[in-house]
Amino acid sequence: MLDNKVILITGGTGSFGKSFIKLILTNYNPKKIIIFSRDEFKQDLFKKELAITMPDKINKVRFFIGDVRDKERLYRAFDGVDYVIHAAAMKQVPACEYNPFEAIKTNINGAQNIIEAAIDKNVKKVVALSTDKSVNPINLYGGTKLVSDKLFISANAYTRENGSIFSVVRYGNVSGSRGSVIPFFKSLIEQGINELPITDFEMTRFWISLEEGIDLVLKALKDSIGGETYISKIPSFKVTDLAKAMLPQATLKNIGIREGEKLHEVMITKDDSKYTYEYDKHYIIYPHFEWWDENKNLKSGGKLIENGFEYNSGNNTQWLDIEQLRIEMDKLGIYTKDEFEKYSKV
Repeated sequence: MLDNKVILITGGTGSFGKSFIKLILTNYNPKKIIIFSRDEFKQDLFKKELAITMPDKINKVRFFIGDVRDKERLYRAFDGVDYVIHAAAMKQVPACEYNPFEAIKTNINGAQNIIEAAIDKNVKKVVALSTDKSVNPINLYGGTKLVSDKLFISANAYTRENGSIFSVVRYGNVSGSRGSVIPFFKSLIEQGINELPITDFEMTRFWISLEEGIDLVLKALKDSIGGETYISKIPSFKVTDLAKAMLPQATLKNIGIREGEKLHEVMITKDDSKYTYEYDKHYIIYPHFEWWDENKNLKSGGKLIENGFEYNSGNNTQWLDIEQLRIEMDKLGIYTKDEFEKYSKV
């Protein structure tokens, strides 16, 4: 699928971008991979990392300084590109709240720039990374990503009949990623702190690894016809169980839910259930527009979910208990068995 293709990743030096690029270089033979991002320091670090870990592959990687706000730069970068993965965004909730104009410029205006550049430069497919926070948003970050998602879905109305194809992949915080709760708990534990703060004792989250997120993007690249939103079927966990999995002797302190934070991660709303089909390992929310032909474009093998169904981390049927959380963290190397044994004995 990706052999001899040119692939561009916006925000390519982030956690997702770096893992995605390594996987593509390992499992495929792309013609070229373009990293499009605005931080030259991160690009330099990643270039040095690839030179050491994948010296025979680095000649396929191009480092392109640019900002999704700059449409002219995107037009230059998109020359000859087959596939675009749009991972660039302002993601930090407090930063978006304090700098709303900047969040809009990056997450909304940037999305429109990506769409227009892709259409005009004849990019075959664009997959945009979304977030659970775009579902019934209660903070500005979620609001901007909701608009972004709708822009990418509706972009297909302009490109029917062999034009660019746009789809969306939605998941929550990647387990162990920067800004997620695991590295926060880990830093406290390493400092010898035995009291772990919990914003709400009923809080739940979905568990997804970077590899699972990448698999979903590859699924969208392979199968999308235009307008789909892909969501993985993944297990949930209780945040209190995660704390106990990392430090059994910890005291848990309820500090109250933070502004803009939800009790559960929501992936599919009751309103979306009318257009959502369940497959073996994922859900697809199909568009509901006059340009979408259900009889022609609906992917086979799915089943329309029950009307009124909501998919959130609190009502999930798959759960990780304390021991399973330890196994998963050790497997991903984000909190190993040795670390657990070291700190649980302190």
